[in-house]
Formats: sequence, C-alpha cells, structure tokens
Amino acid sequence: MGMAEHTIWTEKYRPKTFSEVKGQKEAISKVRAFIKQKNMPHLMFSGPAGVGKTTLSLVVAHELFGENWRDNFLELNASDERGIDVIRNKVKDFARTKAIGDVPFKIIYLDECDALTSEAQQALRRTMENYTQTCRFILSCNYSSKIIDPIQSRCAIFRFKPLEKDQLMQILDKIESNEKLKIKDSAKQALIIICEGDVRRMENILQSCAALSKDVDDELVYSLASVAKPKEIKKVIESALSGKFIDARNELLNVMTNYGLSGLDVIKQMQKELMDLKIDSRQQMLLIEKCGEAEFRISEGSDEFIQLEAFLASIGLVGNK
Repeated sequence: MGMAEHTIWTEKYRPKTFSEVKGQKEAISKVRAFIKQKNMPHLMFSGPAGVGKTTLSLVVAHELFGENWRDNFLELNASDERGIDVIRNKVKDFARTKAIGDVPFKIIYLDECDALTSEAQQALRRTMENYTQTCRFILSCNYSSKIIDPIQSRCAIFRFKPLEKDQLMQILDKIESNEKLKIKDSAKQALIIICEGDVRRMENILQSCAALSKDVDDELVYSLASVAKPKEIKKVIESALSGKFIDARNELLNVMTNYGLSGLDVIKQMQKELMDLKIDSRQQMLLIEKCGEAEFRISEGSDEFIQLEAFLASIGLVGNK
C-alpha cells in the first residue's frame, strides 16, 4: 500500500484554491480582494469546527506565496501550546524576519486561539502591533467572545457558518467518484444529518465506512458514527407519550447498548426529535424545558440512567395530560 492510501481524507480533499472551497462566499470574496492587492489586515476566522477556517488560511498561503508557502507560513495550534512563552519565543522569532519572495509579509496562523491564556493574549496583542511591517496574523477560534477586545479590534473578523446541504452533497459526490464508492442516498442523508455542517466529521465517518465496505448504506453510517437512527429515538419518545413507560425504558436501554451511547448523546438526539413531534406547542415547550434540565444534571455528574428515566416519565406525564 502506498502512502496515498493511508491519507486521512480531510487532508486528501483539502482545497488548494479559492474556487475549490465550498461555502463561506462572503469571507472568500473579501479575502480574495486582499490577496489581489498583496496586502491584508490581520484576520480572525470565527465559527464551529470543520467548516473551513484552517482550509481557507492554507489557501491564502498557497495563493500569496506559491511554492514558497511553507517558508512564509507558520501554523501553531494554541490549544497545544497556549502559554505566554510560545508567543514570546516561537511567534516573535518567526515574525521578526522578512518574507522570502516578493510578498511584503509572512503569515502566522494561530489555530484555536480562544484556548490562549489571557496573559498570552496580552503578549500576542503587543506582538501584532510591533511586527506589522513583516508579519500578518490569521487567528482561528470557535468563540470570538473568548478573545480579548484589543485583539479583536486589530483584526478583520469573518464569521463562518456550517455548510449547507447542497454544498455537503457536492463534497460527498466528489469523494464517491474519486474513491469509487457506492453511497446510497439514505447514507448521504444520514451523513448530512449527523455531521450538522461539519465537513471534517462527515469525511472521517465516511472514510471509516469505506474501510469496511465500498457499498455504504445508512445502517453502516449510523453504527460507525455511534448515533442512533432518528426513527429509533422517535419510537422511544412515542412509547413514553402513549403511557408505555416500561416499553420506552427498555427500548431506550437497547438503543444505548447497541450504539454505545452516553446519556448526553441520547438527550441531544431526543431534543432534535422533540421538535418534530405532533403535539401542541405548550406540551413541546414543557418537554424542551425538561430536556434542558436533564442535560444540565447529566453534565453536572448525575446518574445518566436515572435522569433519562425521569425525562421519559416527564414525557409520559405530558402525554397523559
């Protein structure tokens, strides 16, 4: 087997040009204008995981520097190295030297910078000021609110959104063609529902499925993603609503055992199914409130089985009314 066969698909299918990037049209159009001028401010990419923040940063490096991009681009993951020493040493050492080639600045990409300590963020703020002549920063974070205001004010902020269904479908079709897979429509729908706009998660689940079978169906997707089928969760809720508490409890235990789900996994899936239940809005609101209460108690360390049983009991009581 060659190295290419062992490549993680998230790297293998990472776009190299702006035209290959799916979604984020607004961010791409503005960043593209900066690249055309060969000048740009510091950038901040904010948004959920797996929607293209790192990819767009690498595309910027490819477009600006061409073959020399590795010499002029420093990528650091702030969640690994989050202390003040990283900013003082690694970042400053890279920032103080001039770029190779005809571009007037280097790029430092700080991934997950909302994990930086407040002291490191203060040090970063001064570094951004002092090395503007030779260096530009691209900061990536899930929550921009965790970045101190002085850094935010020095950056052009782009908010990334989860990818839409048609964009995810294009990526799936491309992988299906290139990898010579047969992905059933039901499997594609399952992948889109499970990943919720996170392309990295979608590609990882699909690669796991492809390792087992070239014919990918929804059964395989749900089992490898450790996610219960929506209809199974719906059946549990409907049993509880109709007053069959013991049946609902047994079905829930079977689902959790079969898919290896934790209490939090189950409660999150239940919350999604509650939105589609054919009950009046007042009952729906009561159940969503109880769902939030159960989720909070489980995350605080309560026994998940007791909390799930209590939630099923709440569903039964609402149905009884």
